[in-house]
Amino acid sequence: MKIAMIGTGYVGLVSGVCFSDFGHEVVCVDKDPRKIQMLEAGKVPIYEPGLESLMAKNVQAGRLTFTENLKEAVTGAEAVFIAVGTPTRRGDGHADLTYVFAAAEEIADSLDHYAVVVTKSTVPVGTNRRVAEVIAKANPDLDFDVASNPEFLREGAAIDDFMRPDRVVVGVESDRAAQVMAEIYRPLFLRDFPIVTTDLESAEMIKYAANAFLAAKITFMNEIAALCERVDADVKQVSKGIGLDGRIGNKFLHAGPGYGGSCFPKDTKALARIGQENGMAMQITETVIGVNDETKRRMIDKVVDMCGGGVSGKTIAVLGVTFKPNTDDMRDAPSLTIVPALIGGGATVRVVDPQGLAEGEALLPGAHWFEDAYKAAENADAVVLLTEWNEFRALDLKRLAGCMNTAAMADLRNIYSPSDAKRAGFSAYCAVGRRGFGTGEWHD
Repeated sequence: MKIAMIGTGYVGLVSGVCFSDFGHEVVCVDKDPRKIQMLEAGKVPIYEPGLESLMAKNVQAGRLTFTENLKEAVTGAEAVFIAVGTPTRRGDGHADLTYVFAAAEEIADSLDHYAVVVTKSTVPVGTNRRVAEVIAKANPDLDFDVASNPEFLREGAAIDDFMRPDRVVVGVESDRAAQVMAEIYRPLFLRDFPIVTTDLESAEMIKYAANAFLAAKITFMNEIAALCERVDADVKQVSKGIGLDGRIGNKFLHAGPGYGGSCFPKDTKALARIGQENGMAMQITETVIGVNDETKRRMIDKVVDMCGGGVSGKTIAVLGVTFKPNTDDMRDAPSLTIVPALIGGGATVRVVDPQGLAEGEALLPGAHWFEDAYKAAENADAVVLLTEWNEFRALDLKRLAGCMNTAAMADLRNIYSPSDAKRAGFSAYCAVGRRGFGTGEWHD
Protein backbone atom coordinates (compact mmCIF):
# COMPACT_ATOMS: atom_id res chain seq x y z
CA MET A 1 0.00 0.00 0.00
CA LYS A 2 1.02 3.62 -0.35
CA ILE A 3 0.94 5.64 2.87
CA ALA A 4 1.54 9.36 3.41
CA MET A 5 2.75 10.34 6.88
CA ILE A 6 2.29 14.03 7.68
CA GLY A 7 4.75 15.10 10.37
CA THR A 8 8.24 13.74 11.02
CA GLY A 9 8.33 14.27 14.75
CA TYR A 10 8.75 11.39 17.13
CA VAL A 11 5.49 9.60 16.34
CA GLY A 12 5.39 10.34 12.63
CA LEU A 13 8.97 9.34 11.88
CA VAL A 14 8.94 6.15 13.94
CA SER A 15 5.57 5.12 12.49
CA GLY A 16 6.59 5.95 8.91
CA VAL A 17 9.84 4.01 9.17
CA CYS A 18 8.13 1.00 10.74
CA PHE A 19 5.30 0.98 8.17
CA SER A 20 7.90 0.97 5.42
CA ASP A 21 9.56 -1.99 7.11
CA PHE A 22 6.20 -3.78 6.89
CA GLY A 23 6.62 -3.50 3.11
CA HIS A 24 4.42 -0.46 2.46
CA GLU A 25 5.49 2.48 0.31
CA VAL A 26 5.74 5.42 2.71
CA VAL A 27 6.24 9.11 1.99
CA CYS A 28 6.97 11.26 5.07
CA VAL A 29 6.02 14.94 4.81
CA ASP A 30 7.26 17.89 6.84
CA LYS A 31 7.14 21.65 6.29
CA ASP A 32 10.57 22.14 7.87
CA PRO A 33 13.09 22.03 5.00
CA ARG A 34 15.97 21.46 7.42
CA LYS A 35 14.32 18.30 8.72
CA ILE A 36 13.73 16.97 5.23
CA GLN A 37 17.30 17.72 4.19
CA MET A 38 18.56 15.97 7.30
CA LEU A 39 16.39 12.91 6.68
CA GLU A 40 17.37 12.74 3.02
CA ALA A 41 21.00 12.78 4.17
CA GLY A 42 20.27 9.73 6.32
CA LYS A 43 20.34 11.55 9.65
CA VAL A 44 17.61 11.24 12.27
CA PRO A 45 16.64 14.49 14.07
CA ILE A 46 15.68 12.63 17.26
CA TYR A 47 17.48 10.06 19.38
CA GLU A 48 15.79 6.67 19.29
CA PRO A 49 17.85 3.47 19.45
CA GLY A 50 17.83 1.55 16.15
CA LEU A 51 15.84 4.13 14.20
CA GLU A 52 18.64 5.46 11.99
CA SER A 53 19.70 2.01 10.75
CA LEU A 54 16.09 0.91 10.15
CA MET A 55 15.42 4.12 8.22
CA ALA A 56 18.52 3.62 6.08
CA LYS A 57 17.49 0.05 5.29
CA ASN A 58 14.07 1.07 3.99
CA VAL A 59 15.32 4.13 2.10
CA GLN A 60 17.79 1.87 0.33
CA ALA A 61 14.99 -0.59 -0.46
CA GLY A 62 13.02 2.24 -2.11
CA ARG A 63 10.08 2.00 0.29
CA LEU A 64 10.70 5.21 2.25
CA THR A 65 11.05 8.78 0.95
CA PHE A 66 10.79 12.31 2.35
CA THR A 67 9.31 15.49 0.94
CA GLU A 68 8.04 18.97 1.78
CA ASN A 69 5.30 18.61 -0.87
CA LEU A 70 2.11 17.25 0.67
CA LYS A 71 0.26 17.06 -2.64
CA GLU A 72 3.03 14.91 -4.06
CA ALA A 73 2.97 12.69 -0.96
CA VAL A 74 -0.77 11.95 -1.03
CA THR A 75 -0.89 11.20 -4.76
CA GLY A 76 -2.06 7.60 -4.99
CA ALA A 77 -2.01 7.13 -1.22
CA GLU A 78 -4.61 4.79 0.24
CA ALA A 79 -4.08 6.14 3.77
CA VAL A 80 -2.92 9.57 4.92
CA PHE A 81 -1.75 9.74 8.52
CA ILE A 82 -1.80 12.96 10.54
CA ALA A 83 1.08 12.82 13.03
CA VAL A 84 1.61 16.47 13.89
CA GLY A 85 2.13 18.01 17.31
CA THR A 86 -0.72 18.64 19.75
CA PRO A 87 1.03 20.66 22.46
CA THR A 88 -0.73 21.81 25.60
CA ARG A 89 -2.56 25.05 24.90
CA ARG A 90 -1.57 27.92 27.13
CA GLY A 91 -4.15 29.02 29.63
CA ASP A 92 -6.55 26.08 29.68
CA GLY A 93 -4.47 22.88 29.54
CA HIS A 94 -6.25 21.59 26.43
CA ALA A 95 -4.47 20.05 23.45
CA ASP A 96 -3.76 22.61 20.73
CA LEU A 97 -5.29 21.21 17.53
CA THR A 98 -4.13 23.99 15.22
CA TYR A 99 -1.68 21.76 13.36
CA VAL A 100 -4.16 18.87 13.10
CA PHE A 101 -6.85 20.98 11.44
CA ALA A 102 -4.33 22.75 9.20
CA ALA A 103 -3.13 19.33 8.02
CA ALA A 104 -6.74 18.22 7.43
CA GLU A 105 -7.43 21.28 5.24
CA GLU A 106 -4.27 20.73 3.23
CA ILE A 107 -5.16 17.05 2.76
CA ALA A 108 -8.60 18.05 1.50
CA ASP A 109 -7.04 20.45 -1.01
CA SER A 110 -4.56 17.82 -2.22
CA LEU A 111 -6.54 14.58 -2.40
CA ASP A 112 -8.39 13.68 -5.60
CA HIS A 113 -9.28 10.05 -4.81
CA TYR A 114 -10.65 7.93 -1.99
CA ALA A 115 -8.38 7.58 1.02
CA VAL A 116 -8.61 7.01 4.75
CA VAL A 117 -7.41 10.00 6.74
CA VAL A 118 -5.95 8.57 9.94
CA THR A 119 -5.25 10.62 13.05
CA LYS A 120 -2.11 9.29 14.74
CA SER A 121 -1.65 12.37 16.91
CA THR A 122 -3.07 12.26 20.43
CA VAL A 123 -6.29 14.28 20.23
CA PRO A 124 -9.28 14.97 22.51
CA VAL A 125 -12.46 12.97 22.12
CA GLY A 126 -14.48 14.23 19.19
CA THR A 127 -11.51 15.48 17.18
CA ASN A 128 -11.78 12.93 14.38
CA ARG A 129 -15.37 13.99 13.69
CA ARG A 130 -14.16 17.58 13.51
CA VAL A 131 -11.37 16.50 11.14
CA ALA A 132 -14.06 14.94 8.92
CA GLU A 133 -16.04 18.19 8.99
CA VAL A 134 -12.96 20.26 8.08
CA ILE A 135 -12.17 18.00 5.11
CA ALA A 136 -15.78 17.87 3.90
CA LYS A 137 -16.08 21.64 4.09
CA ALA A 138 -12.83 22.22 2.22
CA ASN A 139 -13.58 19.62 -0.48
CA PRO A 140 -17.29 18.68 -0.55
CA ASP A 141 -16.87 16.25 -3.45
CA LEU A 142 -14.07 14.22 -1.90
CA ASP A 143 -14.73 10.56 -1.11
CA PHE A 144 -12.94 9.74 2.16
CA ASP A 145 -13.17 8.18 5.60
CA VAL A 146 -11.52 9.13 8.85
CA ALA A 147 -9.95 6.77 11.37
CA SER A 148 -8.44 7.11 14.82
CA ASN A 149 -5.22 5.16 15.38
CA PRO A 150 -3.58 6.34 18.62
CA GLU A 151 0.06 5.48 19.27
CA PHE A 152 1.44 3.70 22.34
CA LEU A 153 5.16 4.12 21.80
CA ARG A 154 7.62 4.34 24.67
CA GLU A 155 10.52 6.63 23.92
CA GLY A 156 13.69 4.55 23.95
CA ALA A 157 11.80 1.38 22.97
CA ALA A 158 9.57 2.72 20.19
CA ILE A 159 10.57 0.36 17.38
CA ASP A 160 9.98 -2.74 19.50
CA ASP A 161 6.67 -1.28 20.69
CA PHE A 162 5.58 -0.71 17.09
CA MET A 163 6.70 -4.12 15.84
CA ARG A 164 5.54 -6.09 18.90
CA PRO A 165 2.67 -4.06 20.34
CA ASP A 166 0.49 -4.92 23.33
CA ARG A 167 -2.38 -3.92 21.05
CA VAL A 168 -3.23 -1.78 18.04
CA VAL A 169 -6.31 0.42 18.48
CA VAL A 170 -8.27 1.44 15.38
CA GLY A 171 -11.39 3.59 15.49
CA VAL A 172 -13.46 3.52 12.28
CA GLU A 173 -16.98 4.16 11.05
CA SER A 174 -17.16 2.13 7.83
CA ASP A 175 -16.25 -1.36 6.64
CA ARG A 176 -14.24 0.21 3.82
CA ALA A 177 -12.03 2.11 6.27
CA ALA A 178 -11.72 -0.96 8.47
CA GLN A 179 -10.46 -2.98 5.50
CA VAL A 180 -7.81 -0.38 4.64
CA MET A 181 -6.60 -0.28 8.24
CA ALA A 182 -6.59 -4.07 8.44
CA GLU A 183 -4.40 -4.24 5.35
CA ILE A 184 -1.98 -1.68 6.79
CA TYR A 185 -1.56 -3.72 9.97
CA ARG A 186 -1.79 -7.12 8.27
CA PRO A 187 1.81 -8.09 9.25
CA LEU A 188 0.87 -7.72 12.93
CA PHE A 189 -2.46 -9.49 12.53
CA LEU A 190 -0.70 -12.48 10.95
CA ARG A 191 1.52 -12.71 14.04
CA ASP A 192 -1.53 -12.64 16.36
CA PHE A 193 -0.94 -9.24 17.93
CA PRO A 194 -4.30 -7.89 19.19
CA ILE A 195 -6.07 -5.44 16.87
CA VAL A 196 -8.83 -3.62 18.77
CA THR A 197 -11.42 -2.10 16.44
CA THR A 198 -13.75 0.49 17.99
CA ASP A 199 -15.76 3.58 17.19
CA LEU A 200 -13.92 6.90 16.85
CA GLU A 201 -14.68 8.24 20.33
CA SER A 202 -13.65 5.06 22.12
CA ALA A 203 -10.33 4.94 20.29
CA GLU A 204 -9.63 8.55 21.26
CA MET A 205 -10.57 7.86 24.89
CA ILE A 206 -8.43 4.69 25.13
CA LYS A 207 -5.27 6.71 24.58
CA TYR A 208 -6.04 9.26 27.30
CA ALA A 209 -7.32 6.67 29.76
CA ALA A 210 -4.22 4.51 29.32
CA ASN A 211 -1.76 7.34 29.87
CA ALA A 212 -3.69 8.79 32.81
CA PHE A 213 -3.82 5.38 34.48
CA LEU A 214 -0.06 4.85 34.08
CA ALA A 215 0.63 8.35 35.37
CA ALA A 216 -1.60 7.55 38.35
CA LYS A 217 0.41 4.38 39.14
CA ILE A 218 3.67 6.34 39.11
CA THR A 219 2.22 9.12 41.23
CA PHE A 220 0.61 6.71 43.70
CA MET A 221 3.99 5.06 44.31
CA ASN A 222 5.66 8.44 44.76
CA GLU A 223 3.04 9.37 47.35
CA ILE A 224 3.56 6.01 49.10
CA ALA A 225 7.31 6.70 49.02
CA ALA A 226 6.78 10.00 50.84
CA LEU A 227 4.80 8.15 53.52
CA CYS A 228 7.46 5.43 53.74
CA GLU A 229 9.97 8.11 54.69
CA ARG A 230 7.76 9.15 57.61
CA VAL A 231 7.07 5.63 58.94
CA ASP A 232 10.51 4.10 58.23
CA ALA A 233 9.33 1.65 55.55
CA ASP A 234 11.27 0.81 52.36
CA VAL A 235 9.38 1.71 49.19
CA LYS A 236 11.35 -0.80 47.09
CA GLN A 237 10.12 -3.63 49.31
CA VAL A 238 6.61 -2.20 49.29
CA SER A 239 6.66 -1.94 45.50
CA LYS A 240 7.81 -5.54 45.13
CA GLY A 241 5.20 -6.73 47.62
CA ILE A 242 2.25 -5.12 45.85
CA GLY A 243 3.59 -5.67 42.34
CA LEU A 244 3.43 -9.45 42.75
CA ASP A 245 -0.34 -9.11 42.95
CA GLY A 246 -1.53 -9.99 39.44
CA ARG A 247 -4.32 -7.45 39.69
CA ILE A 248 -1.76 -4.67 40.17
CA GLY A 249 1.32 -5.81 38.22
CA ASN A 250 4.92 -4.70 38.74
CA LYS A 251 5.25 -2.05 36.02
CA PHE A 252 5.23 1.69 36.72
CA LEU A 253 5.68 1.13 40.46
CA HIS A 254 9.17 2.59 40.82
CA ALA A 255 9.38 5.64 43.06
CA GLY A 256 11.32 8.58 41.70
CA PRO A 257 11.35 12.32 41.06
CA GLY A 258 8.03 12.43 39.18
CA TYR A 259 6.95 11.72 35.62
CA GLY A 260 7.75 13.90 32.61
CA GLY A 261 8.04 13.48 28.86
CA SER A 262 5.91 14.18 25.83
CA CYS A 263 2.81 12.20 26.84
CA PHE A 264 1.90 11.95 30.52
CA PRO A 265 2.00 15.68 31.44
CA LYS A 266 0.22 16.75 28.27
CA ASP A 267 -2.37 13.96 28.22
CA THR A 268 -3.34 14.17 31.90
CA LYS A 269 -3.93 17.90 31.51
CA ALA A 270 -5.96 17.34 28.36
CA LEU A 271 -8.07 14.61 29.99
CA ALA A 272 -8.77 16.88 32.96
CA ARG A 273 -9.87 19.59 30.53
CA ILE A 274 -12.09 17.19 28.57
CA GLY A 275 -13.78 16.27 31.84
CA GLN A 276 -14.34 19.91 32.75
CA GLU A 277 -15.84 20.68 29.35
CA ASN A 278 -18.26 17.79 29.71
CA GLY A 279 -19.29 18.52 33.30
CA MET A 280 -17.49 15.47 34.67
CA ALA A 281 -14.49 16.36 36.81
CA MET A 282 -11.61 13.93 36.46
CA GLN A 283 -10.77 14.16 40.16
CA ILE A 284 -8.17 11.39 40.24
CA THR A 285 -6.38 12.75 37.18
CA GLU A 286 -6.42 16.30 38.56
CA THR A 287 -4.93 15.03 41.82
CA VAL A 288 -2.27 13.08 39.93
CA ILE A 289 -1.17 16.30 38.21
CA GLY A 290 -0.92 18.15 41.51
CA VAL A 291 0.91 15.37 43.36
CA ASN A 292 3.40 14.99 40.51
CA ASP A 293 4.26 18.68 40.73
CA GLU A 294 4.68 18.36 44.50
CA THR A 295 6.94 15.32 44.04
CA LYS A 296 9.36 17.30 41.86
CA ARG A 297 9.48 20.08 44.45
CA ARG A 298 10.07 17.55 47.22
CA MET A 299 13.19 16.35 45.40
CA ILE A 300 14.63 19.85 45.65
CA ASP A 301 14.11 19.77 49.43
CA LYS A 302 15.89 16.41 49.61
CA VAL A 303 19.00 17.74 47.91
CA VAL A 304 19.00 20.96 49.95
CA ASP A 305 18.57 19.07 53.23
CA MET A 306 21.35 16.64 52.30
CA CYS A 307 23.60 19.65 51.72
CA GLY A 308 22.97 20.88 55.26
CA GLY A 309 20.00 23.12 54.60
CA GLY A 310 21.38 25.24 51.77
CA VAL A 311 23.19 24.91 48.45
CA SER A 312 24.70 28.39 48.15
CA GLY A 313 28.35 28.08 47.21
CA LYS A 314 28.04 24.31 46.73
CA THR A 315 29.08 22.42 43.60
CA ILE A 316 26.54 19.77 42.63
CA ALA A 317 26.92 17.15 39.88
CA VAL A 318 23.59 16.10 38.31
CA LEU A 319 23.66 12.78 36.46
CA GLY A 320 20.92 12.62 33.82
CA VAL A 321 18.51 15.38 32.79
CA THR A 322 16.32 13.80 30.08
CA PHE A 323 12.94 12.68 31.40
CA LYS A 324 13.96 9.01 31.02
CA PRO A 325 16.95 7.05 29.65
CA ASN A 326 17.44 6.22 25.96
CA THR A 327 15.91 9.45 24.72
CA ASP A 328 16.97 13.04 24.17
CA ASP A 329 13.51 14.32 25.18
CA MET A 330 13.55 17.04 27.84
CA ARG A 331 9.84 17.86 27.81
CA ASP A 332 8.54 18.32 31.37
CA ALA A 333 11.55 16.43 32.73
CA PRO A 334 12.01 16.67 36.52
CA SER A 335 15.41 18.24 35.82
CA LEU A 336 13.65 21.35 34.48
CA THR A 337 12.27 21.93 37.99
CA ILE A 338 15.20 20.67 40.07
CA VAL A 339 18.28 22.07 38.28
CA PRO A 340 17.04 25.70 38.01
CA ALA A 341 16.08 25.60 41.70
CA LEU A 342 19.60 24.50 42.68
CA ILE A 343 21.16 27.18 40.46
CA GLY A 344 18.73 29.73 41.88
CA GLY A 345 19.80 28.66 45.36
CA GLY A 346 23.39 29.63 44.56
CA ALA A 347 24.82 26.25 43.57
CA THR A 348 27.20 25.58 40.72
CA VAL A 349 25.53 22.74 38.82
CA ARG A 350 27.47 20.38 36.57
CA VAL A 351 25.34 18.25 34.27
CA VAL A 352 26.12 14.93 32.60
CA ASP A 353 23.70 13.29 30.15
CA PRO A 354 24.49 11.04 27.14
CA GLN A 355 21.83 12.69 24.94
CA GLY A 356 20.56 15.73 26.83
CA LEU A 357 22.90 18.46 25.62
CA ALA A 358 21.15 19.26 22.32
CA GLU A 359 17.91 20.33 24.03
CA GLY A 360 19.14 20.84 27.56
CA GLU A 361 21.73 23.52 26.93
CA ALA A 362 19.02 26.06 26.11
CA LEU A 363 16.54 24.75 28.69
CA LEU A 364 18.98 24.77 31.60
CA PRO A 365 20.81 28.12 31.40
CA GLY A 366 23.61 28.42 33.89
CA ALA A 367 24.35 24.69 34.04
CA HIS A 368 27.85 23.48 33.14
CA TRP A 369 27.95 20.44 30.85
CA PHE A 370 30.36 17.55 31.27
CA GLU A 371 30.80 14.32 29.30
CA ASP A 372 32.03 12.20 32.21
CA ALA A 373 30.39 11.56 35.59
CA TYR A 374 33.69 11.38 37.46
CA LYS A 375 34.95 14.63 35.96
CA ALA A 376 31.70 16.33 36.92
CA ALA A 377 32.02 15.01 40.49
CA GLU A 378 35.60 16.23 41.02
CA ASN A 379 35.63 18.43 44.16
CA ALA A 380 31.83 18.49 44.15
CA ASP A 381 29.82 18.76 47.36
CA ALA A 382 27.02 16.45 46.20
CA VAL A 383 26.00 14.22 43.31
CA VAL A 384 22.35 13.89 42.28
CA LEU A 385 21.30 10.82 40.27
CA LEU A 386 18.29 12.02 38.31
CA THR A 387 17.93 9.82 35.19
CA GLU A 388 18.75 6.09 35.27
CA TRP A 389 20.91 5.82 32.16
CA ASN A 390 22.79 2.50 32.04
CA GLU A 391 26.12 4.27 32.49
CA PHE A 392 24.88 5.61 35.82
CA ARG A 393 23.68 2.19 37.01
CA ALA A 394 27.20 0.78 37.27
CA LEU A 395 29.26 3.64 38.64
CA ASP A 396 32.42 2.95 40.62
CA LEU A 397 31.02 4.49 43.79
CA LYS A 398 34.35 4.32 45.62
CA ARG A 399 36.02 6.27 42.81
CA LEU A 400 33.11 8.72 42.73
CA ALA A 401 33.21 9.36 46.48
CA GLY A 402 36.99 9.63 46.43
CA CYS A 403 37.08 12.52 43.98
CA MET A 404 34.43 14.63 45.74
CA ASN A 405 34.91 17.45 48.22
CA THR A 406 32.01 16.12 50.26
CA ALA A 407 30.87 12.58 49.42
CA ALA A 408 27.08 13.05 49.42
CA MET A 409 24.64 11.38 47.03
CA ALA A 410 20.96 12.02 46.36
CA ASP A 411 19.88 8.84 44.56
CA LEU A 412 16.51 9.95 43.20
CA ARG A 413 16.04 6.73 41.19
CA ASN A 414 16.88 4.28 44.01
CA ILE A 415 19.56 2.63 41.89
CA TYR A 416 21.98 2.01 44.73
CA SER A 417 21.48 1.27 48.41
CA PRO A 418 22.62 2.90 51.64
CA SER A 419 25.00 0.00 52.26
CA ASP A 420 26.51 0.42 48.75
CA ALA A 421 27.06 4.11 49.41
CA LYS A 422 28.45 3.61 52.92
CA ARG A 423 30.94 0.93 51.81
CA ALA A 424 32.12 3.24 49.01
CA GLY A 425 32.92 6.02 51.48
CA PHE A 426 29.94 8.32 51.10
CA SER A 427 29.28 10.41 54.21
CA ALA A 428 25.67 11.14 53.26
CA TYR A 429 23.12 9.31 51.11
CA CYS A 430 19.43 9.90 50.53
CA ALA A 431 16.97 8.15 48.23
CA VAL A 432 13.21 8.19 47.57
CA GLY A 433 11.09 6.32 50.09
CA ARG A 434 14.09 4.58 51.68
CA ARG A 435 16.29 5.11 54.72
CA GLY A 436 19.48 7.02 54.12
CA PHE A 437 22.26 8.27 56.33
CA GLY A 438 24.22 11.42 57.09
CA THR A 439 22.97 14.97 56.79
CA GLY A 440 19.33 15.26 55.86
CA GLU A 441 15.75 15.06 57.05
CA TRP A 442 15.75 11.27 57.27
CA HIS A 443 18.89 9.52 58.49
CA ASP A 444 20.27 6.90 60.88
